[in-house]
Amino acid sequence: MSTYGTFNAPIGSRRATALRTVGTRERRSHLTAPRVPTVGIDIGGTKVMAGVVDADGNILERLRTETPDKSKSPKVVEDTIVELVLDLSDRHDVHAVGIGAAGWVDADRNRVLFAPHLSWRNEPLRDRIAGRLAVPVLVDNDANTAAWAEWRFGAGRGEDHLVMITLGTGIGGAILEDGQVKRGKFGVAGEFGHMQVVPGGHRCPCGNRGCWEQYSSGNALVREARELAAADSPVAYGIIEHVKGSVGDITGPMITELAREGDAMCIELLQDIGQWLGVGIANLAAALDPSCFVIGGGVSAADDLLIGPARDAFKRHLTGRGYRPEARIVRAQLGPEAGMVGAADLARLVARRFRRAKRRRVERHERYERYAQARRSQESL
Repeated sequence: MSTYGTFNAPIGSRRATALRTVGTRERRSHLTAPRVPTVGIDIGGTKVMAGVVDADGNILERLRTETPDKSKSPKVVEDTIVELVLDLSDRHDVHAVGIGAAGWVDADRNRVLFAPHLSWRNEPLRDRIAGRLAVPVLVDNDANTAAWAEWRFGAGRGEDHLVMITLGTGIGGAILEDGQVKRGKFGVAGEFGHMQVVPGGHRCPCGNRGCWEQYSSGNALVREARELAAADSPVAYGIIEHVKGSVGDITGPMITELAREGDAMCIELLQDIGQWLGVGIANLAAALDPSCFVIGGGVSAADDLLIGPARDAFKRHLTGRGYRPEARIVRAQLGPEAGMVGAADLARLVARRFRRAKRRRVERHERYERYAQARRSQESL
């Protein structure tokens, strides 16, 4: 670990400078990055997932655990990340770690400035994790890492202007143009879920009211279903019977499953979520004009039950409809592992520094061995 002390230099060192330049090199260097295994970490509001990913986006091994109940303490989540990486390192030669965090990450990709669903406030996540692991660490927003994965290996391949929307506990977002993630001046671009769409609407964990994710997300879907069930609405009898009257047991995947089986209320709820999704996408199209919207996250598992209504609402609300090309709206291909795969692939861009440092250490050791061997030979004469 002492040899890593010089490699893992403090903030402001060459290491931080190298990370700041990664964004400008992404399009060029992802093709020449070392084809070595890296670990991707996806941190959400309810789970931490880790996996070893090869250079072609294949997951060699994955581990998953629930987000610790004591996540009020950032150190508890950090301990979980380190434990997962060390576990995977026992079986794989890991060269770098990429972390996709559910929150705002600064432009240097070191600090999680704010996480609506985790208690991270200006948390130096990269430096804290790198200080405990003998490999380089890269931190980015989880929607950025998911978008990168879909652009590299999934539904966004071949697109020059892509917007990713992830529907999970909340709504995440990311923008890719010409093969580069657009993070904005301060690193927090793409937080579409916290656009205000209903002034004075539902309270959001971010502190504001009426955020988009309060009307088109997993939380919104479950909230609406539970409210109807708690009110003993006739339309909710199917799901009330399914949970045997325990309203708190209603989940998003359950709603999707019942909708597929034909439950009218669950179908209607997904249509409502999809319509709000389409309205938000139309607004984003007016501002960004991408060629493709990729819809990911756990809620996207509803597929056409959700994305069909979203496409219809998008066409109805698109500015200049009928007189402009329309962006494609497609479901993500990599599923819930996109953020993990993208984080690992982005980490590969900094893995070469670890390989060079490791190679220099090996070369120094070999030179010392040759010198020692020569000294022993001379002494034996």
